[in-house]
Amino acid sequence: MKRICVDMDEVIADAVAEHLLRYNRDHDEKVTKEDLHGKWLWDVVALDRHPALEAYLRSEDFFEVLDVMPEAQRVMLALQGKYEVFIATAAMEVPTSFVAKFRWLEKHFPFISPSHIVYCGDKSILKADFLIDDNPRQLRRFTGEGILYSSPHNVAVTGFRRVKNWFEVEEMFL
Repeated sequence: MKRICVDMDEVIADAVAEHLLRYNRDHDEKVTKEDLHGKWLWDVVALDRHPALEAYLRSEDFFEVLDVMPEAQRVMLALQGKYEVFIATAAMEVPTSFVAKFRWLEKHFPFISPSHIVYCGDKSILKADFLIDDNPRQLRRFTGEGILYSSPHNVAVTGFRRVKNWFEVEEMFL
């Protein structure tokens, strides 16, 4: 059985939307996903507001309240019928996120066994046939096939097969 590893943030969990919601609320601005076209949020907001962006990520509830990407639950469940599916999240980038991410997965993806959740930093350590991730940095050193999940920051990235949504993941794998 082939193995698929799936990233969390911006693949099954909408972290950008929550980041924008908190930032816009606290700074009375109206930054949108469209404003991020080809950029990270850190590239768009003033340098003196970067500590606030970081504080949102480190807050206890940030990763626990994220919306699920449309159709991710249904397609992930179907993938389990044909593949060995793992969640692989670069949680070492925000070590305070472990518990919140685990609770979020328990709530929204209860069919993913805790033994199939991998917290890591560099995803090149993963042994899988496919990695679905929004971060090209994680895909470059991965030894299986990297599938780039579209996100505002990666619109100009080439060199990987790309999926725009979970309907396209379904079409590719099922």
